[in-house]
Amino acid sequence: MKYAPDPFALHPEAIAPASVPKRTLHNGLVLPTIGLGTFGSDRFSPDEIAAAVKGAIARGYRLIDCASVYGNQKQIGQALREVFESGLVKREDLVIMSKIWNDRHHDGDVLVDCAETLRDLGLDFLDVYFVHWPFPNFHPPGCDVDSRSPDARPFFVEEFMGVWRQMERLVDMGLVRSLGTSNVTKAKMEAIWPLARVKPALNEMEIHPHFQQPELFDYMTQLGIQTVGFCPLGSPMRPDRDKTESDTVDIEDPVIVEIAKAHGVHPAIVCLKWSMQRGTIPIPFSIHDKNYTANLAASASIPLSDAEMNAIAGIDKGCRLIKGQVFLWPGATSWENLWDEDGTIDRSGWNEKG
Repeated sequence: MKYAPDPFALHPEAIAPASVPKRTLHNGLVLPTIGLGTFGSDRFSPDEIAAAVKGAIARGYRLIDCASVYGNQKQIGQALREVFESGLVKREDLVIMSKIWNDRHHDGDVLVDCAETLRDLGLDFLDVYFVHWPFPNFHPPGCDVDSRSPDARPFFVEEFMGVWRQMERLVDMGLVRSLGTSNVTKAKMEAIWPLARVKPALNEMEIHPHFQQPELFDYMTQLGIQTVGFCPLGSPMRPDRDKTESDTVDIEDPVIVEIAKAHGVHPAIVCLKWSMQRGTIPIPFSIHDKNYTANLAASASIPLSDAEMNAIAGIDKGCRLIKGQVFLWPGATSWENLWDEDGTIDRSGWNEKG
């Protein structure tokens, strides 16, 4: 699919990138306070998502969050090449993030995966490279919620650091500017942080008004790790396997709805504004121009009041939407085993001998 050049001047509704607030990582990398997510492979084609990336850049987005497992990096790479060729942006204007998937945790895998990602995206370097999940528990895209790998394992810091040492070499080589963890709990970060030569600069985690993770958020902030929030709107378009009857809907919460009415905006904008003011970089996903444009505009809109922020702080329901059942190891009985909820690394049911 070929994309026509789309100059910034053709979009009078575009948000000036300079007006979007920024955050500076502990290593000096500067990021916008909002980005575009690209995980929509269960519902949208790679070409649709790539078109959204191109449209979002034209609207003023400068942060794009990718991952190899999303299956659309080649198409996104084509979109990036065309916006560069059109003169819309230069490479240095963008912050491009990607992630290594769980089947690439062996010795030598990380350099190969990074090289493939750079090839697919058509880039010489990544601004941020994440370890997508902190264990090598593979599941194929689009699998059922009951899918389990017989080779799945709980988190062992020694194994994780084998991956992290390879990630650190990418920084030494100039292929990656910053490293990040993703789906890491406080207990896991407590094990990782002292051992890391190149400290994690970001942690990508589920954050929305009904799942605020205050203890983990505060801990990451204390370490100087920037949180990146996925599912910032409660992810109504998440894969069906991640939906359960007990899930709540953030944008229908009466507190969110009332604040939205007061500001004359959609409840989704309130969720994003709360996240940004709290200190997280949300990465909402949409293929629709009106939605991703409104999401970006939220970054520069009138802030929520202290009273409104406090009201939203009071509606946390502890409702995790991405539970991760497909990553459970043999012997584990609940998705809760993945998240170390008692403050220690959970290896429930694990038998080293099989």
